[in-house]
Amino acid sequence: MILKKLAVILFVLFFVYCSNAQSRRVINIPNIEGYTTLKCDFHMHTVFSDGTVWPTVRVEEAWKEGLDAIAITDHVEYRPHTVDINADHNRSFEIAEPLSKQLGIILVHGTEITRSMPPGHLNALFISNANLLELDDVNDALKEARDQGAFIMWNHPCWKVQQPDSTVWWDEHSYLFDNDLLHGIEVYNWGLCPEALAWAKSKNLTMIGSTDVHDPLDVNDGHRPMTLVFAKSRTQGGIREAMFSHRTAVYYDNMIVGKSSLIEPLFFASLKIQKDLLKLSEGTNGVVRIKNDSDVDYELELVQPGVGFDAPENITLKAHQITLLTLSGNSTEVSNAAEINVYYRVLNMLTDVNENLLVTFTFKNK
Repeated sequence: MILKKLAVILFVLFFVYCSNAQSRRVINIPNIEGYTTLKCDFHMHTVFSDGTVWPTVRVEEAWKEGLDAIAITDHVEYRPHTVDINADHNRSFEIAEPLSKQLGIILVHGTEITRSMPPGHLNALFISNANLLELDDVNDALKEARDQGAFIMWNHPCWKVQQPDSTVWWDEHSYLFDNDLLHGIEVYNWGLCPEALAWAKSKNLTMIGSTDVHDPLDVNDGHRPMTLVFAKSRTQGGIREAMFSHRTAVYYDNMIVGKSSLIEPLFFASLKIQKDLLKLSEGTNGVVRIKNDSDVDYELELVQPGVGFDAPENITLKAHQITLLTLSGNSTEVSNAAEINVYYRVLNMLTDVNENLLVTFTFKNK
C-alpha cells in the first residue's frame, strides 16, 4: 500500500513538472501594419565561454518566456571553462540548433568579439563560422565577420569596467562606422545607456536591448529586456533585413524605446478605441472607451489644454483593461467642432534622451 501511494505521488509530481516545463508565456506586443513584431534577445552566454548553462537551456528559457528569436554569443577570446570544455567556437550554436528548430525558436548564429576599449566588445550576428573570427587584429576579425554577412553591434557602451568616467565614442568607432563594420548599438544592457540612445538616433544605428545573461534566467514577474524586431516575415532572413533597415525598438520593464515612426503605430495598434460620436457641447461630458490589448501600461500626460474642452492631465491605459477617457465641454467653441483632438505624451515611450513619444487622439464630435 505504501509503495502504491509513493508511486502515485511520484507520478503526480512528474506530471506537474512536465506541465510546468511545457508552459509557454505569451508576450502581447502587437504587430504593426506591414510587419510582424518579433521578440528577440541577441546577447547571451553559455559554458562555452563565461556562462554557467548548457546551450539548450538558453533555447528552453526563450521558449518558456515567449521569445521568437535568440542569438547565443559566446566570447571568441574569453573562455574560462576550457579546462573542462574544449571545443571550437561554433559548438554552442550546433548544440542549440536542433532544439531551437523543434521548439520554433529562430536561432541566430553569433559570437562576441571581446577586446579592451576601444573598441570594446562587439557581437557579430548571422555569421557562418565563428572560428574564422579568432584573429589578433580586431579590425581583421570584424572584416571577416562583415564578409560573412554579419550584423555587428557595439555591446554595453556604458559598461563602467571599460568606460568608468564617461561614455565616449572613440575615433575607432568612427572608423568602424565609416567602413561598414558597425551597424547597431546596445541601448539597454543592465540599464538604459543615454549616450547609446543619442548615438543610435544621430548616426542611424539600429537599437538593441539585451540581457547579456550568463547565469540561469528565470523571469517569474515581468519580462526580460529584449529587442522588438519589425520584420516582413518570421524568418532569420526577415530579422536580418529588418535589423539592417533599423526597424527595431527596445522593450524593458514597462518602457519602449525607438523611432517615433515605429513606436507610434505600435502604440495605436495596442488600442481599440470606440467609434461613437461624442456630441460634446458646453457643460456636457463625453466618455471614450479605450481598450488596451497589450502587456504595456501606457502612461499619458496631457501636452496642451483642449480647445473648448477639458481632458485629464494624466491617465494610464492599463494593460488588458478598458479605460474611460472623460472629456468635458467648457465653452461654446467645442459645440461647433466636427473633430476633437487630444494631445498626449507617452511617458513610458522614448524616442530620444528625455524625449517622449507624442500622440494625438482624434474623435468625431458631430
